Amino acid sequence: MFVEKEKILTAKDLSKTFSNSSVQQHVLKNLNLSIYKGDFTVIMGNSGSGKSTLLYALSGMDRPSMGTITYFTDDSHTEISTYNNDKLAMFRRDHVGFVFQQNYLNDSMSALDNVMICGLLKNTDRKALTKKAKDLLSSVEINENDYRKFPTQMSGGQQQRVAVVRGVINSPEVLFADEPTGALNSQNTENVLDILSNLNNEGQSIVMVTHTIKAAERGNRIIYLADGVISDEIDLGPYAGDYKDESNPNLEISKERHQKLKNFLQDMGW
Repeated sequence: MFVEKEKILTAKDLSKTFSNSSVQQHVLKNLNLSIYKGDFTVIMGNSGSGKSTLLYALSGMDRPSMGTITYFTDDSHTEISTYNNDKLAMFRRDHVGFVFQQNYLNDSMSALDNVMICGLLKNTDRKALTKKAKDLLSSVEINENDYRKFPTQMSGGQQQRVAVVRGVINSPEVLFADEPTGALNSQNTENVLDILSNLNNEGQSIVMVTHTIKAAERGNRIIYLADGVISDEIDLGPYAGDYKDESNPNLEISKERHQKLKNFLQDMGW
């Protein structure tokens, strides 16, 4: 029996225009999109297609020039495109998490404090928050000896894992990720992608921009953007493991899934 997915947010007639002197650049063009609860949605496209612009608009980090963005939370709906800056900041605090390509950790704070400072914006129960932060850090293999380390004392992979924890400390409805592995080596890339997959398996809705097939394969829904509009999308189903891992019990499924994504991207001219 077909079960309709539950929407978390919708964008309607979304446009974004940047003006430079007398020249206008139309980055998003009357775009319509719905994001669904529990999905790992991946946005792909060539450079300049509007991927990051779309991500920032959907998350409330930037404002569209035209159109509406509506979130469906707590049995109600909220059109954030009408919010002023203060109200929009409060909405992001309560409902949205973000992981950037650069981790943007505060170098004068420990790993734990980098997570705590975001959590304290919403949760004033310091004892409960500290436990949650430590549990989350442990879940991404940041051990107790590393809690008090400063970012400069940690590897790039460790820093990005802390940044992911910071992004989910307030239990966001949607975690947005903008090229979250773009600055990492191959092993750290795999580690961060595993963390995102685990979060999604636990029910976290994720929207991620990426330019790599390896990262895109973690998503179940791939949206391809070209010149500010959605060209097409594909449903890959749940991530079934690495298609190169001979010990993977879902190896054949993974190979078929990988080929399906490659064919889709080739059709898109990627």
